[in-house]
Amino acid sequence: MKGKLRLLLTVAAAVSIVAGAWAALWHDRPGADDAAPIARPPRIRPDYSGSVIPPNIAPLNFAVRERGTRFFVRIRAEAGDAIEILSRSPQITIPPRRWRALVGANRGKDLLFDVYADVDGRWRRYRTIVNRIAQEDVDGYVVYRLAGPIHTMGRKIGIYQRDLTTYRESVVLDGMSLEHACVNCHSFANNDPNRMFIGVRSRTFGTATVFVDDGNVEKIGDKFGYTAWHPSGRVAAYSVNMADQFFHAAGAEVRDVVDLDAALAYYAIEARSVKMVPRASDKRRLETYPTWSPDGTYLYYCSAPLLWTDRNAVPPARYAEVRYDLMRIRYDVDADAWGEPETVLSAEETGLSILMPRISPDGRFLLFCMCRYGCFPVYQPSSDLYMMDLATAKYAKLPINSEFSESWHCWSSNSRWIAFSSRRRGGTFTRCYISFVDKTGKAHKPFILPQSDPEFYDSFLKTVSVPELITGPVPIRGKSLARAARSENVVVVDGITRPTQPAFSEPWQQAEPYRQAPAR
Repeated sequence: MKGKLRLLLTVAAAVSIVAGAWAALWHDRPGADDAAPIARPPRIRPDYSGSVIPPNIAPLNFAVRERGTRFFVRIRAEAGDAIEILSRSPQITIPPRRWRALVGANRGKDLLFDVYADVDGRWRRYRTIVNRIAQEDVDGYVVYRLAGPIHTMGRKIGIYQRDLTTYRESVVLDGMSLEHACVNCHSFANNDPNRMFIGVRSRTFGTATVFVDDGNVEKIGDKFGYTAWHPSGRVAAYSVNMADQFFHAAGAEVRDVVDLDAALAYYAIEARSVKMVPRASDKRRLETYPTWSPDGTYLYYCSAPLLWTDRNAVPPARYAEVRYDLMRIRYDVDADAWGEPETVLSAEETGLSILMPRISPDGRFLLFCMCRYGCFPVYQPSSDLYMMDLATAKYAKLPINSEFSESWHCWSSNSRWIAFSSRRRGGTFTRCYISFVDKTGKAHKPFILPQSDPEFYDSFLKTVSVPELITGPVPIRGKSLARAARSENVVVVDGITRPTQPAFSEPWQQAEPYRQAPAR
């Protein structure tokens, strides 16, 4: 009994000491008037400053990159209680519940970060960091592909989803469950997590597409490339690509990709049948990156002339001359009838290759990227994001670009947010960034996908690419998707002629020895 009493007294004393130390520390927090002002904002990482943020985003934890033995941060807005954090560590972790209350109560208003650092026993106060809280939420989830920064065959590639209101990440489909398969080309119908395609390439289980439709899962006996659902949900257009990767001897990015052959096809959901898009499957041209107008009357895509006849030469001699035009073609889904292709924006006019068109769900704006040449902008440091006003056909380079590649972009269901992949943190790894787009089409300073650990990205050695914003979590478990991909029950599709290519020929999965390009 005496032993228990001594233990309780010891614990109580320890708690008292810790509480006293913390009270003394907290009592010594700085006031507004007793800190030396610094005439610049503090350096923080990630750089969560000057951005417009969603009112439903997870806390923007950050690390203070200033000298100090203690740090104090006050997060405040017009309404609600301020959040105060006193820390001996430069890593600032924001309480989620208090963050949600503060941000949720201040839609459309400024969110202010006051940062202090204790240097040699004297507090310094830096200029206040100002962010803006949007009125509009971002879709609750983003789905992306995780892969290593590889030059040869990928061993661990998976599709994952992230809850944007928290830091919770979960697997959608892991290639390891299919014996190191490549899983990619995921797409959703109108940001709906209940309707999706995921392409699969597996030496063991074959080439296929996993199709999810309101709880039903099927394996389609052909791999869909870049896929776009018709707004009606009755048809999905996709690319048929014969892509190959090769390497340059030097440069900021040594990897490169060329489409040796490409065309557009479309899959009728109810009929379970495939047809070629009649005027976008020209053997004299390369067609890729389909996307639908929100009313479903036009299929937009990218098209370039085929400048070679030998598809075995990788890279072709004229690969750096290939530049894609932005095209569209009218479609009547009820009659299954196609019109004639028309040019929306030509590479001759821009002097650049136009790729990855995506139209906002409200039909106002077309987001795309342009780079010096070719079809794969993620490997092009010159790739930048552009916005076209579809009412006027005027376009402009967005102010949110960096010196590195920007690509793989998508829209939120309310047309107010875009997510995209960028290599702006050093040029090696792609990361997911989110930017607010106002009603005039102006894109505001993007912020990186927040993590619980502010220094997460400093040691995370995977690329985050092809983000797709969806309105909720994917309801089908990864085990069910993997079971379908392994199944021998396959929906057989006819109607297309696919170029012969290796089992692993994705641009990021080169199974053959390196091919080196001539000097650019």
